[in-house]
Amino acid sequence: MKRREIKNLVYEGLWKNNPVFVQVLGICSTLAVTNLVLNTIVMCAALVLTLSLSALTVSILREFTPRNIRMMVETLIIAFYVIIIDVLLKAYWPHMSESLGPYVGLIITNCIVMGRCEACAISNPPFKAILDAIFNAFGYSFILLIIATIREVLGMGTFLGFNVPYFSSQYWDKWTIMVMPPSAFFVLAIIIWVFRSIQMSREDKKK
Repeated sequence: MKRREIKNLVYEGLWKNNPVFVQVLGICSTLAVTNLVLNTIVMCAALVLTLSLSALTVSILREFTPRNIRMMVETLIIAFYVIIIDVLLKAYWPHMSESLGPYVGLIITNCIVMGRCEACAISNPPFKAILDAIFNAFGYSFILLIIATIREVLGMGTFLGFNVPYFSSQYWDKWTIMVMPPSAFFVLAIIIWVFRSIQMSREDKKK
């Protein structure tokens, strides 16, 4: 691949075609796990691994996969990696597995994973497929981490469990609503508005 193509993949995944604030995908996990930064980091790591390995496998098998059953094959591949990650979490980090609940397993149905397998991996060589997967997963991850940081700091006065000056003091009245599920949608809506406004202003300048 040429350097220009790699830059385009990075730009598409992280910004121009970001899975969350452009395509508005993966909203289930946005609601579920972004009340704590640590939970979000683990969820994002699980999605990065699942998407990267799934895209790589789909790309390697693309010439041997009949077109009429490709989506079933992709689902089986995704499920295989999700089950491995879920089992490892339950075995080595049971507390985190309980905190995330069913949402690691629900990566199987995450539109981002299936979408990148269908849009890129099934018709491109492994290197391009895995780069596309990694940067789309990173694009998803950095939005979720922004949401989680805002919610944990404002709602609990902590970041990764450590007290944040002022927000953990008596002068700050913790916003309990920020750790409740509905707040994830409000924060997400504000982030989408901010980032899309930036995109539109950049496009206007180019014109």
